[in-house]
Amino acid sequence: MPVTTFSEEEIQSFVSEIKKQLVPVLIKELEQKQLPPLLTRKQFMELVDIGSTKCNELFNREGFPVTREFGHPRVITKLFFDWVNESANQSEVSLRYPYQII
Repeated sequence: MPVTTFSEEEIQSFVSEIKKQLVPVLIKELEQKQLPPLLTRKQFMELVDIGSTKCNELFNREGFPVTREFGHPRVITKLFFDWVNESANQSEVSLRYPYQII
């Protein structure tokens, strides 16, 4: 079986080229999957894969990060992820890929 060896300089060249090509692709991918700062009821239900009954229950629960300042309820995205990361709340919702909690 043939064996190929590379010098440190060649390895660094490969890494630089891969990084140069991959970083723009990754940035574009992240921008497409970025969530808005406020989620509508429908966006929230799709994200966490729940129905309207569970959504209503969460929206009316004390301590859940929902605001009604804009006429319709909106979930504050950052505060929602903080809320769900609390161990007591992890069983309440199951997030879809790529937002699963590890």
